[in-house]
Amino acid sequence: MSRKYLLALDQGTSSSRSVLFDTHGQLIAIDQKEVLPGFPAPGLVEHDPHALWRTQLETAQNVIARAGISARDILTIGITNQRETLVAWNRLTGEPLCPALVWQDRRTQALCEQLIESGHEALVQSRSGLRIDAYFSAGKAKWILDHIPAAKACADAGHLALGTVDSWLLWNLTKGANFATDLTNASRTLLFNIRENHWDTLLLDLFELKSSYFPEVHPSAHQFGFADPQWLGHPIPINGMAGDQQSALFGQACFKPGMAKNTYGTGCFALMNSGGTFQLSANGLITTLNAQSTLSSPSYAAEGSVFVGGAVVQWLRDGLHAFERSADIEKLARSVPDNGGVTVVPAFSGLGAPYWQPDARGTITGLTRGTTLAHIARAALESIAFQSTALLQAMNRDAQATARAELSELRVDGGASSNNLLMQFQADLLGIPVIRPAVTETTALGAAWLAGLNAGIYSHTDELAELWQTDTCFTPSMTRDEAAGKMAQWEFAVRQACVPQ
Repeated sequence: MSRKYLLALDQGTSSSRSVLFDTHGQLIAIDQKEVLPGFPAPGLVEHDPHALWRTQLETAQNVIARAGISARDILTIGITNQRETLVAWNRLTGEPLCPALVWQDRRTQALCEQLIESGHEALVQSRSGLRIDAYFSAGKAKWILDHIPAAKACADAGHLALGTVDSWLLWNLTKGANFATDLTNASRTLLFNIRENHWDTLLLDLFELKSSYFPEVHPSAHQFGFADPQWLGHPIPINGMAGDQQSALFGQACFKPGMAKNTYGTGCFALMNSGGTFQLSANGLITTLNAQSTLSSPSYAAEGSVFVGGAVVQWLRDGLHAFERSADIEKLARSVPDNGGVTVVPAFSGLGAPYWQPDARGTITGLTRGTTLAHIARAALESIAFQSTALLQAMNRDAQATARAELSELRVDGGASSNNLLMQFQADLLGIPVIRPAVTETTALGAAWLAGLNAGIYSHTDELAELWQTDTCFTPSMTRDEAAGKMAQWEFAVRQACVPQ
């Protein structure tokens, strides 16, 4: 019998990737294409929907060719994606109606502020688990209807499709046969009731939207349809779908309450499994749904999002031309013993959890005549760990207040998790082990595992937990007093970034 595989489609903010795994969770082949967003004006961030689909399809075709296999050897497909980014298209033609509005886009900030000032945040949070913020999809949907005449015309004719990137990929993969999403992606829209798992009428009315614009919602492990044979050469079943961060939590085998992961991508996203009890945060975090195989018994996670993580490295590379490749930052940062008193707060799109300061702006503090580009590079790298520490400490405070298990280790993934200097600094600040797995493509792995569960390749999450393996464990080497001092310096710099401009 020939060897069989699982294919994960991983569409992110900076790239589209396809990853092929065997049934033991071993990475067989990967293909990636950069697909950077555009920035047409300050605060505006857009993607070309055609580019998202084209690059995702090309990587899927390439990874099959690279592995030298037939599409018939692929048992199932799982989809994972950048969350909150919204695509609008015409259901009759399949054509996008405008650029996709990326999760980083801040054009709906004024609308969100109006809703907060009108006293709606408590209602929204009690049903969606989320704060009212431009980060999420609902404001983007209203903006599209208010500002794109073609979208309004489509809505009036009953042909409008509003979906996150997973829905857009599924629509194209199935040639328009399936308009669906999973509950993790739905839970990031501000429109989905995560206590009862359905589109919420009150939330839809608040944003003047209709449920008919949005896809049908299924569990993350579900039969979503079949990839049309035109694309990959065989009608492969699509059995898994999850937003990238919930997919990474699943791929890190964080199946029990108290287990947590942090993904170091364009942004940083920390999730802690909090089990079956809906609990709002008192420390600036949000409540979201875990990837799961049922709609009837919701499972939750506490989440904190850093808007600018690895993107600060891209800014140094492309904006300041500090180095040619993102991987070069570690060598430059190691060329100095420390940051020289410099702190970089990369609030290019405001600050996310636990601060929620949309008006914050990027700052560099502590500059002296002796400051070099290496000091700035090291401080920029450290900013990723500082922001992550702030939100992970907030998770611990919530856990303490509700007598839940506190963080005892952190599982890490994403592109920047390969940076040893950053991972060691993260362990030093947190004071707990930081564990990098043998397979760092955990976002893709989670999607593959979800698909495998629904396809019957795996019988239970316990079987998946046994497949997860450690590569490197970073243990703290800094005293707690020293770590607290560095965090105090960071918080001082954050206050400067929040000063009105």
